[in-house]
Amino acid sequence: MTATKASPTSIPVAQRVNRFTYAIRNIVAEAQRVEAAGTHVRYLNIGDPVAFGFKTPAHLIEAVDRSMRDGHNGYGPSAGIAPAREAVAAEYTARGFPVSADRVFITAGTSEGIEFALTAMIDEGGEALMPMPTYPLFTAVLAKIGARARYYHLDPARQWMPDLDHLNSLVTPATRALVVIDPNNPTGACCSTATRRALLAFAERHGLPILADEVYGDLAYDGPLPPIGSLDPDAPIISFAGLSKGYLAPGWRAGWLAIGRSPRLDDVVGAVRRLADGRLCSTVPMQYAVAAALTGDRSHQISFRAALKERASITFERLSTIPGITCVAPTAAFYAMPKIALPPGRTDQDYVLALLRATGVLCVYGSGFGLPAADGFLRIVFLASPGDLHTIYDLIADFTKDYLRG
Repeated sequence: MTATKASPTSIPVAQRVNRFTYAIRNIVAEAQRVEAAGTHVRYLNIGDPVAFGFKTPAHLIEAVDRSMRDGHNGYGPSAGIAPAREAVAAEYTARGFPVSADRVFITAGTSEGIEFALTAMIDEGGEALMPMPTYPLFTAVLAKIGARARYYHLDPARQWMPDLDHLNSLVTPATRALVVIDPNNPTGACCSTATRRALLAFAERHGLPILADEVYGDLAYDGPLPPIGSLDPDAPIISFAGLSKGYLAPGWRAGWLAIGRSPRLDDVVGAVRRLADGRLCSTVPMQYAVAAALTGDRSHQISFRAALKERASITFERLSTIPGITCVAPTAAFYAMPKIALPPGRTDQDYVLALLRATGVLCVYGSGFGLPAADGFLRIVFLASPGDLHTIYDLIADFTKDYLRG
């Protein structure tokens, strides 16, 4: 007699996964369906310069190639190889934020550094103050560790500067950190020096560390933006950066976090070291490009900034002339966040999906960055060539005209 097999049931997943969303990549599934149906999709959702023809500097490729040929293909130190950590420390110090190499950790992109810092500093039920719109990796990590984001407004009427009065209203006994993303993703804005000083004063007043995502620091159009720590080297600041953006190597996942010299952060250094030990190490060959990047030729950044400034100008001018769309001019990186005057009852996701299905142009809806869905914001990555951008904005203009007419 054959035993009856029990009906198979789905293996349950952890509840924390339901709290984890990442709109920048989630929307790609719909784009793939549109593409499969025969529509050419223009992917303006992910800030990957290499995908748009920008080239990783040759001397960085040579450094990685040489490291592999020299046999550096095994595990490395958990905190990163010494030449990379020393180069990062020297770079911050030269920019006015003194950091010692033993307080630098080489990570799998800035993303891993952000996860290390949030995990090390915020317990379940704790809170971090986040800009809104925000970069969704921060909120995804907070959800994963059972912590909460409290959002302070960035004001598009003031070139996306933080609303300091609103920020002051958000502090609770559970607040553990202030997150600053400057230059900003998703808006392409840079904080003024006065605003940065005000953020430092706020953090000091409330005894909060600043977690500074500064990966776009080299891509401010008027020249590299100094780290916020240069305004107060003794403030408790952790800075994140890497090779992904300013050095055109996003797929290498070579980033770092640098913990300022404040003794208030000494315990954080130990906690991050334990987390780094737990994942063994980041990719070793790519770490050999860090010193090559920070001590070598950076002339590619001059032409890259010029290319971005040209594309930002095209983006702002074209979008601002479309009836029903307003836009703040970006001053750094390769993002713009226009606003659509949505018809009543429509959401930003409705618009983005309709645009994708009608034209093949893929953007990310603003609610994926924490904004209210009815506000009508979306993020555009403008890394495409100037000619392609004009074509894209023609498509957006024609579509929006019809969409707003209902």
